[in-house]
Amino acid sequence: MAQLRKLILVGTAMISLLASAPLAAAKPLEVVASFTVLADVVHEIGGTHVNVRSLVGPNGDPHEFEPSPDDAKALKEADVVFVSGEGLEGWMDRLITASGYTGKPAVASEGIKTREMEEDGKTVTDPHVWNSPVNVMLWVKNIEKALSAADPQDAPHFHANAEKYIAELKKLDAYAHAKLDAVPDDKRKVLTSHDAFGYFGREYKVKFLSPVGLSTETEASAADVAKLIDQIKAEGVKVYFIENSNDPKLVNQIATATGAKPGGELYVESLSTKDGPASSYLKMFRYNVDRVVTAFGK
Repeated sequence: MAQLRKLILVGTAMISLLASAPLAAAKPLEVVASFTVLADVVHEIGGTHVNVRSLVGPNGDPHEFEPSPDDAKALKEADVVFVSGEGLEGWMDRLITASGYTGKPAVASEGIKTREMEEDGKTVTDPHVWNSPVNVMLWVKNIEKALSAADPQDAPHFHANAEKYIAELKKLDAYAHAKLDAVPDDKRKVLTSHDAFGYFGREYKVKFLSPVGLSTETEASAADVAKLIDQIKAEGVKVYFIENSNDPKLVNQIATATGAKPGGELYVESLSTKDGPASSYLKMFRYNVDRVVTAFGK
């Protein structure tokens, strides 16, 4: 009888111990993001509860990206797929069809007040929304919503990360204003490779001129280049930048024709490698602000 009583007590203790143990953690979500900037922000919100893969790699061009069979495989196996949207990922529909992915990508840029402009007689939307941290705050909310829908158990974790990251974005926006608002209006003019800094310009009152439109897939005509050279001379643009993700040949030629001086390299549509100066979105944006302000100071 004593032995039986002992076994009952041991069994009761084990049941109590199991009942008080935390529930097993959910398996991390397998997440695919279209390009490195978006993947980094998704990782910041998802934390340890997501494994994030970027289709376009560091220093890659999301306009001219050519998906591989491995990309199709990753997409098919993903729990959540993120795109920025607004026409950036023109190749995504083809990749979805090829991969057999049956879900619907979450659009991070949903709800952002976009820029519209004329290009070749058509009205097009500027997809480069991340070049303003104010826009990325909306990215964060959309990312949190999509991750929480896919993994409700970890929704509080995603919300806490989102709030923390938005606080960092507010600091980044204040930093950019403090640096750029101090620059005289007539000096806030820059030549870049293509028209990817429109949201930066809108937010911080910087005028960016470029020979190529919103996509690096387009080509500038000789007449467009000649017109741009005349405009640069007339407006007194003194500095130009190359971009990490596309060919600098044309912008270098225009700079030579106008006398504009090199300001260095900006990170526009992709992060650097991990050992580079723009290995995260926060680092990338701060780096770009610092380079532009330094160039204006010269």
